[in-house]
Amino acid sequence: MSHYPALRMRRTRSAPWSRRMHAETVLSPADLIWPLFVTDGSGVEEPIGSLPGVSRWSVEGIAARAREAAAAGIPCVALFPNTPHDLRTEDGREALNPDNLMCRAIRAIKDAVPDIGVLTDVALDPYTAHGHDGLVDDAGYVLNDATAEMLVAQSLNQAAAGADVIAPSDMMDGRISLIRAALEDAGHHNVQIMSYAAKYASAFYGPFRDAVGSRGLLKGDKKTYQMDPANAEEALREVALDLDEGADSVMVKPGLPYLDIVRRVKERFEVPVFAYQVSGEYAMIEAAAAAGAGDRDALILETLMAFKRAGCSGVLSYHALHAARLLQP
Repeated sequence: MSHYPALRMRRTRSAPWSRRMHAETVLSPADLIWPLFVTDGSGVEEPIGSLPGVSRWSVEGIAARAREAAAAGIPCVALFPNTPHDLRTEDGREALNPDNLMCRAIRAIKDAVPDIGVLTDVALDPYTAHGHDGLVDDAGYVLNDATAEMLVAQSLNQAAAGADVIAPSDMMDGRISLIRAALEDAGHHNVQIMSYAAKYASAFYGPFRDAVGSRGLLKGDKKTYQMDPANAEEALREVALDLDEGADSVMVKPGLPYLDIVRRVKERFEVPVFAYQVSGEYAMIEAAAAAGAGDRDALILETLMAFKRAGCSGVLSYHALHAARLLQP
């Protein structure tokens, strides 16, 4: 091996063109998925206080955001509904309504921008009166198998509306195989499943729960189905199971605090791995920039690059549109 001065590590860093040429990781708009919140009404934009710069949009606004995403080179948007409180029930049955907010938004996007991908959240927490991702018994325990049946019906409802990627975020055991079989039986052969395979019971989700209107509803916590932040080997088991059951890709959530999990999943399974830069991560970047603790654009791009460097095929980020515009030539 060469030694100084024959080898100067700074030599290839000395000019912008050289740094670009030697970059080991490349970030582009195609690496981004933009999460969007849909709400009821017409012509509605509702800023979310705990997510500065993020709003809920009524259906036609969601279609307009999809046009913006496509123009910026973003290949896919992700949808999350803020279901009206009078439609939230113990059994979350609004999830199965073919004309619910999610389904209307899917159709509006596909009418406006047919070529953009639409990823849809599959879980019952936006629809339940108790804020949990599934059905609960009298003791408040989330029932696995009964919930999985609801998730299958919810997935079929979204696929029929035009969803391209079904993303179960509930963490119920066995639901991927059930959903995959149902999609195949219904002729939805090309509808992908991106499984939230390693979703942790995290403190970083607070602003998201504000966005979908579930924070004040949640009774108890989600630790009986979301993962313990202390565990890594368990995440690998969860990923292995979901892949074996038919997931096309897997997700790690949250993002930056769990880059070690992203890396281990990528190295072990060599499959497409996505990460969700969740609401709390977004809010911290915005707070740091507002406090003058860092340059906003630089913070956004550096954190997104960290996901790619760790092995992500793509990242769900509320900064996606801004980042995509920064990355355009």
